Amino acid sequence: MTRTEYRWLLPSAMADPELPGDRARRRRTVRDWAVDITAFLCAAFFGLLVLAAIDADDTTADVVVVVDSVVGAAACCALWLRRRWPVALAVTLTVVCIVEPVAAGALMVALFSLAVHRPFKPAVAVVGAGALIVAPLQPLLRPDPATSFVASAIIGVLLVLLVLSWGMVVRSRRQLVLTLRERARRAEAEAELRAEQAQRLAREAIAREMHDVLAHRLTLLSVHAGALEFRPDAPTAEIARAAGVIRDSAHEALQDLREIIGVLRGPGETGEGERPQPTLTTLDALIEESRQAGMKVTVDQRVAAPADAPAATGRTVYRIAQECLTNARKHAPGTEVTVTVTGGPGDGLTIEVANPAPTEPFERVPGSGQGLIGLTERATLAGGRLEHGPTPDGGFVVRARLPWPA
Repeated sequence: MTRTEYRWLLPSAMADPELPGDRARRRRTVRDWAVDITAFLCAAFFGLLVLAAIDADDTTADVVVVVDSVVGAAACCALWLRRRWPVALAVTLTVVCIVEPVAAGALMVALFSLAVHRPFKPAVAVVGAGALIVAPLQPLLRPDPATSFVASAIIGVLLVLLVLSWGMVVRSRRQLVLTLRERARRAEAEAELRAEQAQRLAREAIAREMHDVLAHRLTLLSVHAGALEFRPDAPTAEIARAAGVIRDSAHEALQDLREIIGVLRGPGETGEGERPQPTLTTLDALIEESRQAGMKVTVDQRVAAPADAPAATGRTVYRIAQECLTNARKHAPGTEVTVTVTGGPGDGLTIEVANPAPTEPFERVPGSGQGLIGLTERATLAGGRLEHGPTPDGGFVVRARLPWPA
């Protein structure tokens, strides 16, 4: 992924996107009801404390106490509108708190909700600045006899800064969670894309091999047909033998052609028809090559007639063994790899490659895991199945079962 694609996943230093819950839901959830009731009770409790302090002051008229009670109750009830109109509610309560200290609790809740559900600029910055200006004005117009003006102003400013900071921290955390979820979703999508690409590449590789084999079959057909054309006076036995070769080659070519249907060949890759293809009989040469490279390989070959195995099946077995030996050399060097090949006509062909956990420390070689995906795709296209995974002792095993018609 490019830097440009990752920019919008960065935290709100570059952008402050809208979060789920910023807009009021049509229907409140159980969590919304619990949060709203808690906010209402907190604002009402704070307002009751302020109202009790005002009522305890003998210089305050009873009419003022009644008005404070009504305004404070209305301010607490207005908090039910904070999800739909957070900016308007915070501005209204800020103006009301200039002359009404009982509404201060509702104002704190409204400012917190505003900081959570709106970006810092411009709503929170403007309304927060207004609340900071109002904080020293309220004790100036409605002084508290038990507290000095300076102390009341400082407490008011600190409360405003506290709730605004707390709200912005909550919003930043929600943005972080949302970003992590989106990154996880993108990572899963990219992993699926890489797996699909590996499967496509495996299909293309298999198609190229099938193309090479098919080209070889058709070449044999052409050679023997040309021999019959230029030697019409050949002995009957020789003509019969050439006709048998033509028949067998045509049958095998048809089998290969059925396998290549639906598998795409990579564009622009031609001229590889003369490349020899591996079979089950060449598996011993692969094992010997690995031993010469320093690997410990034990072979348990139980196939009575490996030369009779279908070409496509033998080729698949060879590729599976080749990839497994390469993986063992990279991820478990120094261990003894066991290759077991069993089966026969009608029973299918089974290959198992296993290695124990490495006992000595080694420099790990990073792997993409695409090789196993390609092997699984290759076995599936051949009409079989492949399983792989770790063993209880920490090793690794790959097991494939492929068809072998009777």
